[in-house]
Amino acid sequence: MTLRELLQHPEVEEVCELRSTFGIMAYHGGGLEELTDVIGQRVAERTNSSYYGIHQPAALKWHVASHHIDPSHSAQLQGFLDHVHTVVTLHGYGRKGFFTSILLGGRHRTLARHIAQHLSTALPAYDVCDNLERIPTDLAGQHPRNPVNLVAQAGVQIELPPRVRGQSPLWWDWDEEELSPHTTRLIDALADSILTWGSGR
Repeated sequence: MTLRELLQHPEVEEVCELRSTFGIMAYHGGGLEELTDVIGQRVAERTNSSYYGIHQPAALKWHVASHHIDPSHSAQLQGFLDHVHTVVTLHGYGRKGFFTSILLGGRHRTLARHIAQHLSTALPAYDVCDNLERIPTDLAGQHPRNPVNLVAQAGVQIELPPRVRGQSPLWWDWDEEELSPHTTRLIDALADSILTWGSGR
C-alpha cells in the first residue's frame, strides 16, 4: 500500500489548511487512528497552525507506515511540508503495558520536552514520556523519511493511547457527541504548549 494508492480511494479525504509555519499533522486520521484528526484540527484552529490530515472512513483502516508517507505522491503534502518549519504529528496506538503512556518522539527534543511539561500538568493520570530510551523504536519517530523529520526544524511525534482519545472501555457510556474530559484536556494542553512555544513560529 502506497500513499498514492490510499489517496486514490474515493472515500479518503486529504485535508491541507495553510496558516502559520507551525504545523499539525494527522495522516492516519479518520477511522484508522481515531480522533487524531479531530484533535489535530481543533489544536490547529486554536493556535493558527497549519494542518495536514488524511481522513479514512471507519471501515477502511488502510495503514501506510510513516516513512512511506511520501510527499512525491501528493502535491498537497509537499506544499504543506514546504510551508511549515516545525511540526507535531499525532498518532493513535495501543500496546500492552502502555495503556496510559503518551509517547513523544521525533527529532525536535527541545520541543518534545516543552510539550511534555504541559501534558504532564494537564493529564496527571498519564505517563507522559519524552525519553527516547523508554519509547519503543517503532514508535519513536526517528526515521529520516518520517514526515515529522522532513521539515526545516523537524518536530515531535505524539503517540496517544486509546484512553486519552476517548476510545477505551472507560468511556463506553460517554456521550459520543462530546469529547471525553481527557481528550478535552489534551487539546487544551497541546494548544497551550504551541502558543507558548516561541521558536519556529
